[in-house]
Amino acid sequence: MRTEDRVPDAPADGHDLRHHGDAEVRDDGSALVDLAVNVRADTPPPWLRERIAASLPGLAAYPDGRAARAAVAARHGLPEERVLLTAGAAEAFVLLARALPVRRPVVVHPQFTEPEAALRDAGHTVGRVLLRAEDGFRLDPAAVPADADLVVIGNPTNPTSVLHPAATVAALARPGRTLVVDEAFMDAVPGEREALAGRTDVPGLVVLRSLTKTWGLAGLRIGYVLSSPETVAALERAQPLWPVSTPALAAAEACVEPRALAEAALAADRIAADRARLVTGLAGFAARGVRVAEPAQGPFVLVRLPGAAAVRRRLRDLGFAVRRGDTFPGLDGDWLRLAVRDRRTTEAFLTALDRALP
Repeated sequence: MRTEDRVPDAPADGHDLRHHGDAEVRDDGSALVDLAVNVRADTPPPWLRERIAASLPGLAAYPDGRAARAAVAARHGLPEERVLLTAGAAEAFVLLARALPVRRPVVVHPQFTEPEAALRDAGHTVGRVLLRAEDGFRLDPAAVPADADLVVIGNPTNPTSVLHPAATVAALARPGRTLVVDEAFMDAVPGEREALAGRTDVPGLVVLRSLTKTWGLAGLRIGYVLSSPETVAALERAQPLWPVSTPALAAAEACVEPRALAEAALAADRIAADRARLVTGLAGFAARGVRVAEPAQGPFVLVRLPGAAAVRRRLRDLGFAVRRGDTFPGLDGDWLRLAVRDRRTTEAFLTALDRALP
């Protein structure tokens, strides 16, 4: 691992921090099979669409988030003052960057790039801890500078699909430090093992959750923050008025009900099985230079292969969109991220990859 100090207005080493997977599927409007965006396929389910639609007659009134906030708090066994609803988890990164008195923020990479982008936009100098492929992209808490007063890490991490042990992540906490753990994909992990959501014994802990990935609500924008009442209050003061819409509040309430949690648990088991099939299929191309970052634990896998940019273009010509890896700090042009899909889609993709590889 190594640490780099960044200057907010300096070029980000050629890494486009604002490039996201949706760009791969909307550039030319073609009907591509989407393996670039980490949103579960065939979502939102009909029952969730109905709940959202049922909220529409109330659009004339200003949003009232009390019921949704209480539902999220109950889901995690927390008091309501430890919950803040946000317009997607991405909004929380902006609030953290603007609302907290941060002097020495550090982001653990490779990971989702919006935290660093938000910190840089807020004028902060951002340090980086770069996890290495040779180490399996595993975290060593000792690599984080002792004077870092805000540390951001994803778990499971996008794009590496590494699931860090909860104890290892919690070891980053210390008095005077804010520890931000992005658990946007934790509900796609069977049993949500290694989750820190709901913990109140870790000093300075801020856990971010998203409801957009598992439930297909990226266009609705709904997520939440779990933290101390003091941190939640500081972030809430930085929010605009009525930041979460009435339909998004209805979705939040619905997605943390027992029925929804049971459905998400089943989906996590299916994702694990589908991911195993994808990894096995990719192993068949090892002789042609394809390497999977393992063990993968998220709803996506990170793949290294020579000439990845050309392969990505050929896959696009064959009808498949995949996520380029070189926009993530710590990765270069030889990496691709693939969303986990069902068996039929995976088999079709592997056939296309066979044609796309040199």
